[in-house]
Amino acid sequence: MRQSGFGKLQKRVMGRWSDSLHPQPDDAYLSYHDVRLMREDIQTLKNDWLTDNVISFWEEYLEHEYLSKLTHANIILLRPSMSFMLLQTPDPRTLRDALPDFSKATHVFLPINDCRNVTEAEGGTHWSLLVVSIVDRVAFHYDSLPPGNRMEAGAITAKLGALVNQLIRFVHLEDAPQQENSSDCGVFVCLNMRYLLLDRILRANSHQKVSMSLAGMRVDATAGRKEILRIIDGFRKEGVRRRSQSSSPSDRHSNSPPRID
Repeated sequence: MRQSGFGKLQKRVMGRWSDSLHPQPDDAYLSYHDVRLMREDIQTLKNDWLTDNVISFWEEYLEHEYLSKLTHANIILLRPSMSFMLLQTPDPRTLRDALPDFSKATHVFLPINDCRNVTEAEGGTHWSLLVVSIVDRVAFHYDSLPPGNRMEAGAITAKLGALVNQLIRFVHLEDAPQQENSSDCGVFVCLNMRYLLLDRILRANSHQKVSMSLAGMRVDATAGRKEILRIIDGFRKEGVRRRSQSSSPSDRHSNSPPRID
C-alpha cells in the first residue's frame, strides 16, 4: 500500500478511536472499559445497522464478563477497526506491533466488514463473522446474507495465516443462520460470536473435537437487540449509582458519561 493510502487507513482507525475517547459529553452514553458508546450507537440497536462501536462493546463485554475469569483461555476477540486494518493492508507483517500476538492464541474472532473505502468512517453495508482456530489451522466464516463477505473473509484468512506462518484452510459455512432483512447482520455477528465462544469452544476440553456448524440454530435478532441494549443500560445505571456514591464532588457533578472500569 502506498504511504498515503496507509496514512488514510490509520487516520480512519485512529480517528474513530479518538472520537470514542473524546466525544461531546452530551453525545456520550456509556464508557465501558476501553469503549465509549455514543447515543447514535444506541439508536442503531433499535432497528438499524450496528456500528463498529456496538460490536466493539460486545467484544469488550465478553472479554471482561467471561474470558477474564478463565485463566486457561487464550482467545482473541479482534476489534472491528483492527480487522479492517488487517484486511486493507497488503503486507500484514507491517502491522505486527499494532496487533495481538496471534501465534499464542487458540482461536481468533474477527468481525468482517465489506467497506473498501479507507477514508470512510463507519463505512460498509454488511457484517459477517470469521472464527479462526489457530491450533487446527482452519477458519470458519458465518455470513447471514450470502454471498456477502466471502471474498473479504478469505482474504483476511490468508493474511492472518501469514502472520502466524501457517497455511490456514478457509471454510465458508453454508448452513449459517440467515437474516430476514438487510439490517440485522451485526446482531447475528454478536449472537453467533457469543454462542460459539461460550457454548462451543469454552465448553470443550482440550481433547474434544468441537463442531463449529450452526446448522438448525435460530437467531432471534429482535430479542438480541433488546438484550444488548438491556446489558448496556444495566451498566449505565450501575455507573450512575457508583458516581452518586463517590466521595469526590467532581465525580458526582461530572458531565462525562457513566463509567464502568
